[in-house]
Amino acid sequence: MTIIKQDDLIQSIADAFQYISYYHPLDYIKALGEAYEKEESPAAKDAIAQILTNSRMCAEGHRPICQDTGIALVFLKVGMNVQWDATMSVQEMINEGVRQAYLNPDNVLRASVLADPAGKRTNTKDNTPAVVHYEIVPGDKVEVIVAAKGGGSEAKSKMAMLNPSDSIVDWVIKTVPTMGAGWCPPGMLGIGIGGTPEKAMLLAKESIMAPIDIHELRARGPQNRVEELRLEIMDKVNALGIGAQGLGGLTTVLDVKILDYPTHAANLPVAMIPNCAATRHAHFWLDGSGPAELKPPRLEDWPDVTWQADAATATRVNLDTLTPEEVATWTPGQKLLLNGKMLTGRDAAHKRIKDMLDKGEPLPVDFKNRVIYYVGPVDPVREEVVGPAGPTTATRMDKFTDMMLEQTGLIAMVGKAERGPAAIEAIRKHKSAYLMAVGGSAYLVSKAIKGSKVVGFEDLGMEAIYEFTVEDMPVTVAVDANGESVHQTGPKQWQGKIGKIPVVAA
Repeated sequence: MTIIKQDDLIQSIADAFQYISYYHPLDYIKALGEAYEKEESPAAKDAIAQILTNSRMCAEGHRPICQDTGIALVFLKVGMNVQWDATMSVQEMINEGVRQAYLNPDNVLRASVLADPAGKRTNTKDNTPAVVHYEIVPGDKVEVIVAAKGGGSEAKSKMAMLNPSDSIVDWVIKTVPTMGAGWCPPGMLGIGIGGTPEKAMLLAKESIMAPIDIHELRARGPQNRVEELRLEIMDKVNALGIGAQGLGGLTTVLDVKILDYPTHAANLPVAMIPNCAATRHAHFWLDGSGPAELKPPRLEDWPDVTWQADAATATRVNLDTLTPEEVATWTPGQKLLLNGKMLTGRDAAHKRIKDMLDKGEPLPVDFKNRVIYYVGPVDPVREEVVGPAGPTTATRMDKFTDMMLEQTGLIAMVGKAERGPAAIEAIRKHKSAYLMAVGGSAYLVSKAIKGSKVVGFEDLGMEAIYEFTVEDMPVTVAVDANGESVHQTGPKQWQGKIGKIPVVAA
């Protein structure tokens, strides 16, 4: 009989969530380094370089890989011979570990969990409660997998009840392009097949907790239908040409994971959940001897890739003197280095701006000829002016875009991934521009931010309007003043170059 102490589980959970906030799994870093070496798309190669550089910086500085430090997810396999020395429930112990991790003053993690999701959506302020999945198994240990799953990739989760005769591959290849790039590729696809709808989703989520090993599978050859599917889906998804950050390129996924389960004869449930460039998970066991020990990876195991701002390949822009005429000269795919003062704002700020404009109330800040950055930064520690501050998914602001351009005088926006048709049309109509920052490079981006102050809606916390002073902040022109989007042209161009995939009917 193994006795697991309450404090040991709490400490292990707290340590693990801190650990995964700044250490990528080495299998991911190795696979991404290999993708960098073979990538032929300049835009995708630059994005991967930023992600790899950011990863090493986070490992060195012990700061979050991404400003979205995720919702806390825990898979527990509890041995039947385990006894708990605890006064708290297992859920309460895990929540306490999450609370300690996210409030750690040496590495504060952003609290993103909201209670009353269909109502007031009030931040719980410590990222609790965690989502916990339990399994009772033979044995005398507790196996624990922790993961921090970002909202951008979670938002792209897909599930379908296919007919038994339907092609799973066709469904995946038809569905992946509808996910856009808000899930921050290159990453992994987790696929669950069978069971019931909720079981398929759980299988998909659990599958992406495993290490990247598709190169080993390819070397030895598939031994069953699931392994055949993994290889076929990976090759065909990469042949779509979506590429890093959706800019077009050779690598969209680094691995495809599949778990299956017996299902009803009339059903074929299939779920797909992507894991983003901020892949964060850790695996450990408790055997009663104390809290888990997680060994830090060696910095020399990171690929020798360093991204640096280069005025020879990018155009420096002075945000303080920026005009609509200058914005109109930018071309799709052009690299910019932003300098000067920019405003921030995301969902909650945009909603409040709309409400104030509808009521004829004055806004707290003048947006005329300004650029807005869609971001919810991590709180700063020590000498920082702001914590990791990577972009959030831009499409969430699409419904506000025409209003902002029409009524506030805003002339450009910065965010993550593509824009939808309504936003692109608004950008074209107002001769504005949308600039893309790389998702998965939050700490790198934060180093370009030299000043930060709240200038509106302070009560919204990380969703308040900040004014950032930036120096050489890297962005790419993703939608120009004519409405041309690199997220449409890039993947189409690279799919044509790769030329391996048949067209699948919608």
